[in-house]
Amino acid sequence: MKSARERLDIVNAYAELGSYRAAAELCGTTHKTVRRVIERHRQGMLGQRSRPPRRSRNTDQVTDLIARRIAETDGRISAKRLLPEALAAGYKGSARNFRRAVAPIRADWRRRRRSYRPWLPTPGEHLVIDWGTEAGWQVFCAVLAWSRVRFVRFARDQRRETTLGLLAECLEVVGGVPKVVLADRMACLKAGIVANVVVPHPDYVRLATHYGFRPDFCEAADPESKGVVEALVGYAKADLVVPGAYGGDGWSGLAAANAAAAAWCAEVNARMHSETCAVPDERLATERAVLRPLPSLRPPLRRGEARKVDRLATVRFGSARYSVPARLVGMTVEVAADDREVVVCHGDAEVARHPLVAPGEASICDDHYGGPRGNGGRPSRAIRPRSQTEQAFVALGPVAERFLRAAAAAGTPRLASELTAIVALVASHGQAELVAALERATVFRRFTAADVRAILDAGVGAPAVTQPGQPLEVDLPTVATRSLAAYAPEVLR
Repeated sequence: MKSARERLDIVNAYAELGSYRAAAELCGTTHKTVRRVIERHRQGMLGQRSRPPRRSRNTDQVTDLIARRIAETDGRISAKRLLPEALAAGYKGSARNFRRAVAPIRADWRRRRRSYRPWLPTPGEHLVIDWGTEAGWQVFCAVLAWSRVRFVRFARDQRRETTLGLLAECLEVVGGVPKVVLADRMACLKAGIVANVVVPHPDYVRLATHYGFRPDFCEAADPESKGVVEALVGYAKADLVVPGAYGGDGWSGLAAANAAAAAWCAEVNARMHSETCAVPDERLATERAVLRPLPSLRPPLRRGEARKVDRLATVRFGSARYSVPARLVGMTVEVAADDREVVVCHGDAEVARHPLVAPGEASICDDHYGGPRGNGGRPSRAIRPRSQTEQAFVALGPVAERFLRAAAAAGTPRLASELTAIVALVASHGQAELVAALERATVFRRFTAADVRAILDAGVGAPAVTQPGQPLEVDLPTVATRSLAAYAPEVLR
């Protein structure tokens, strides 16, 4: 490799002599070297090292796709999961070559993503809360960041009322109120997000105002900002909700599960913490001095989910319907689910209690509607006469209504004109006789005006239909009997 001084000598010699070979003899090199130096000089590359041009790779067309998907998934997507998208985008290479292309892009993204620094908590400053799910149980976890006191309870759901109730219970157990309660962006605690700022739900704001703490929320999809409670969720799943000393293999109900959780918290809070090298209960005694005192009056937390009673005197809960007293139609009640029951409260009083039913089903109590439904439990369609003829016929009483329903069910043709003819019979036979004839016609299922007129013409001569009586028992005398052989002809004997 020629130095910069030697390359300048070659350029000057060629400028004076004008020949590659003459300049080569003068500078003590070959004419090929002189030609290469002169060409680079003409291209403006004198003093720069010659580098081979970069060869194109089959992953160049998907490099932007790889970078974008890694950024969108926070670096969690694997090359195996990303390969089908690259193939759809036109990638023609092998899976191994694609993994080699993804690795440096992911490493570069991780270097530029963010930098971490340790969190130095202040006594009485932060309480961090989170939810987890394990073995069908909803696990509520909370940690005082400085003393590392842990609080774990179980629930059937993660609704707002459940979360606020467990948060209030946690503050009672801790014996004080921190300045800030930090949570992720739980749907049950937020009312919306404006410009990446979380707006807490009014119920959460009322609870925070009563206790005197400030609600705070983490960044979206950022579990690192609350790793202290994320570790507790994993710890509770791995140590508490497992078959063993705490009965995680089969608690009888929610009360038994929470009793086991309280015993577990008492045990782990009395042991030395691996991070602080101190006992959380002992540090809590120090931290209580800076915690805010609990309010003298506790907030009236709702016992369940608010539901409005519809016009059917039912409420929907868990995609099922449950009846309440009809006087509560249009009012708001609180519905809460226990282990096997649904309890409905209005104000401070319990108004209904039902067994849990499957989604799409209904639990109905007859007392909520003033007693069982009549007509054998079948709905009754009211008769609403409109024309003068219909009004006159219905005015004959219940017998006329039964006749009308039976005639309609039998599909009597031209029923309206038949009713007109039947009503006209009142003038000639009287209302009492006509009503009796209608009752007889209903029994024998004869629904035309001619049939009713024939019954009226028969008058008292028509036999009355009565119900069959009891069987008649008669004692018959015993007579001597003969065999059939006695009646055979003489020839056969």
